[in-house]
Amino acid sequence: MRAAFHPLVNTPAIELWPAALCRARANADARAIATARVVLRRKRDGRYLAAVGPHGVTPLVPTLWREPGLEAAMAALAVVEARVPQAHPAARGELPAHVVQQGNALLGLEGNDATSSGLPFHAEPRLLHFAGRDRYRRALWLLAPVARAWRAMREAAQGDGVVLEAISGFRSHAYQRGIIERKLARGLTLDEILRVNAAPGHSEHHSGRALDVGTPGEPPAEESFEATPAFAWLQRHAASFGFALSYPRGNPHGITYEPWHWCWHAPAAR
Repeated sequence: MRAAFHPLVNTPAIELWPAALCRARANADARAIATARVVLRRKRDGRYLAAVGPHGVTPLVPTLWREPGLEAAMAALAVVEARVPQAHPAARGELPAHVVQQGNALLGLEGNDATSSGLPFHAEPRLLHFAGRDRYRRALWLLAPVARAWRAMREAAQGDGVVLEAISGFRSHAYQRGIIERKLARGLTLDEILRVNAAPGHSEHHSGRALDVGTPGEPPAEESFEATPAFAWLQRHAASFGFALSYPRGNPHGITYEPWHWCWHAPAAR
């Protein structure tokens, strides 16, 4: 029987992943991860930093001990090694907001600019749960009740002959900032970018409650998703699993219509 995966323990700069969910390209990294329980992963670029196994911490980068955020990650490692991260006080709640706010200022996103669309701030959870794989075979991370609701909704749709695929789930502040930095490098203005992408800290994906949903044969995150049987099924049934469409046409935030973006709030009465 396959062992259950431990949750992802989140810190501001580094994530602690169950080693069984990590796939390394370099042979040396793969050997270290094969016998590890936990892998430290840099959030801004996904680089594996260290494998933690029966013989302690094995660095996967030569500068591990100078890595920003390592102290917080090593403190979180004690939570993982306790084997009961869900019950540990350090794994509860959310990460502090000041780091993302400082990063936004460096991008030219002062507080008023970042919230001009009326989108609330979403802190990152300290603990996320494995919710299966997305379309690209990547690990899908969500809050525990959202992971349960997503599995139940996907199974119900399957029973009706409809296939729902996750395109993406939890997304860190660091990853969101990278999206904006890459678009700025291509010559887009902040105003253009913010019509499509929320400022770091203001995407529902940070909360662990949001999913981009697709269906086989349909390109990801395209308006054409609204013409599929999958979207029609979601319109009829998603609310009973707690999911709602966040950005319909004419939404007050000025966000482009996103028929693929659904966020969990609480299940409606059945």
